[in-house]
Amino acid sequence: MKTIKLAVALSALLLSPLVLADNNTEALQLAVDHPSRSAANIERDKYRNPVATLQFFEVTPHSTVVEIAPGGGWYTEILAPLLAAHGTLYAAHFPANSSSDYYKRSRAGFVEKLAANPVYNRVQLTEFAPDNSKAIAPAGSADVVLTFRNLHNWYGSGGDAGMIAIFKDFYTALKPGGVLGVVEHRLPADKMAGDWQKSGYFPQALAVSLAEQAGFVLEAQSDINANPKDSADHPGGVWTLPPVLRLKEQDKDKYLAIGESDRMTLKFRKPLTK
Repeated sequence: MKTIKLAVALSALLLSPLVLADNNTEALQLAVDHPSRSAANIERDKYRNPVATLQFFEVTPHSTVVEIAPGGGWYTEILAPLLAAHGTLYAAHFPANSSSDYYKRSRAGFVEKLAANPVYNRVQLTEFAPDNSKAIAPAGSADVVLTFRNLHNWYGSGGDAGMIAIFKDFYTALKPGGVLGVVEHRLPADKMAGDWQKSGYFPQALAVSLAEQAGFVLEAQSDINANPKDSADHPGGVWTLPPVLRLKEQDKDKYLAIGESDRMTLKFRKPLTK
């Protein structure tokens, strides 16, 4: 009985700060400041600007949100406490039956993370991968679908057609009037002629075109996650920069001074009527 009471008390403690928030900005900031977040992830806040980014994408504590390919859970650490009391979070991770060892390890690590803290008790784990037939969330249920730094991976495996199909999956999950939020490493327009697909960067105009072909309307773009120091021509692609630092100690100080990549931040809308 004592164990049960302790678990309930801990869960209440983890969730209570967001219940006290009286406006959306405060709620987002409390989620970013939540005690369950890892120190290594907090260190990335200065590059990823989570409060401004989620506000731009219209995420509130009452939203139904689908986080696509959450990886190790950087944004999950913020979204889970934000949505725990009044919202819903679908985490569309790699398929459980994947034959990829990387997919299996990544999903297993995420599942372990969810099980380790009661703040994740209401996260609903679904599946996503290119050509995956399972729904990322019930059709027409989501207020917001979010994807962070994923477009370059999907395009490499499926090209234009594959990307349009993926965007259509997002379109299906969203309510009419719902938001698709996209953050991605931005390829400068003058570098389109090179072998950019191996760089990890993605052309903004192409991202917009493919989303529009899936039915979305580009409503707004923001420089929240822009980084003018990033020239996007590094020897190891975008992974030369932190947090990966692919070249390890070689020119490490130089790349740390640049910071994380220059990123497009795009807000698309599913039209109220088609």
